[in-house]
Amino acid sequence: MIKQYVLGAMTALTVVAASTASIAAEFPKKDLQGIIMWGAGGATDTVARAITPMVEKQLGKDVVLVNKSGGTGAISTAYVASRKSDGYTVLYGAENPQLHKVLNLSKIDYTDFYPVNILAHGIAVIVTNNDQPWNSLKELVADAQKRPGEIKMGSTGPGGLPHVVGSLLQSVTDYEVTSVPYGGEGPGLTALLGGHVDFMPAGLSAAAEHIKAGRLKVLAVVNDSELSALKGVAPITKDFPGFKKYLPWGPFYGVWVKRDTPDAVKAKLVAAYKEGAKSPKFIKMMQGRGNIMMNISGDEADAFLKKWQSITAWVLHEAGATKSSPADFGISKP
Repeated sequence: MIKQYVLGAMTALTVVAASTASIAAEFPKKDLQGIIMWGAGGATDTVARAITPMVEKQLGKDVVLVNKSGGTGAISTAYVASRKSDGYTVLYGAENPQLHKVLNLSKIDYTDFYPVNILAHGIAVIVTNNDQPWNSLKELVADAQKRPGEIKMGSTGPGGLPHVVGSLLQSVTDYEVTSVPYGGEGPGLTALLGGHVDFMPAGLSAAAEHIKAGRLKVLAVVNDSELSALKGVAPITKDFPGFKKYLPWGPFYGVWVKRDTPDAVKAKLVAAYKEGAKSPKFIKMMQGRGNIMMNISGDEADAFLKKWQSITAWVLHEAGATKSSPADFGISKP
């Protein structure tokens, strides 16, 4: 009886293995769905729409892109987590889920997903429209100190880049502004251009075209040195040297699938995105927007994600900007 049970179990395992191998060999046999974490026009959306045509050439199938913003990325991560682990639903995301747990936004972060590719990391800037009188971040902060709560900051919600940069700045200087949330950097920057908000921290990648066209002026670069792409714009540490302890810090952009997707399917996706990210056209676009190419996956990408989460979650916690301690979720101190 035991022998029959063992043989039956072995047969079942053989069938499952054969089925998995067959699925992987055929992948992809239909179009994929690409879920973009943020709204149209933002940095994540721009990166997703730039890399996808390169990847489609490698896969021989279309990747149908859908924007699912909301919850500072929690809506998109929950959606992808609810789909089959077959590689046909990929997540185009940014850094935000790594803070969801400490902000009590979601129980899901990138430990639940496999990093197909961390494409690049970026630099944040603080921008305002041309109608505002400020020509430096120091001037903006001084004005905010005179008029607490009157100046409006474009935001993307708790855990979004504007919220993080704003919280870090508040930890080194005392000022108060009113945060106005939007469904992504794109909509937030559009609101800034229209005068609905007064300033906004944003990824340089998202704001680059507006800056080049002269529609927005940059008050500071969230870096400890001047950028060659933004000559004459002061790094944030010039007027706020206390910010240096948080640097380097910035957004990143990547592609994920569910962690338990078959290894052979992951390998095909990794190969396709790795090759796509080597495209001279894609590299030129990314570097032109102030991004630093990475093109890493698997264990290397996981190590990067873990380090980013550790540094950022603990910095925010010590600044009093979290709802829960990183220690509650096993996030070690850097």
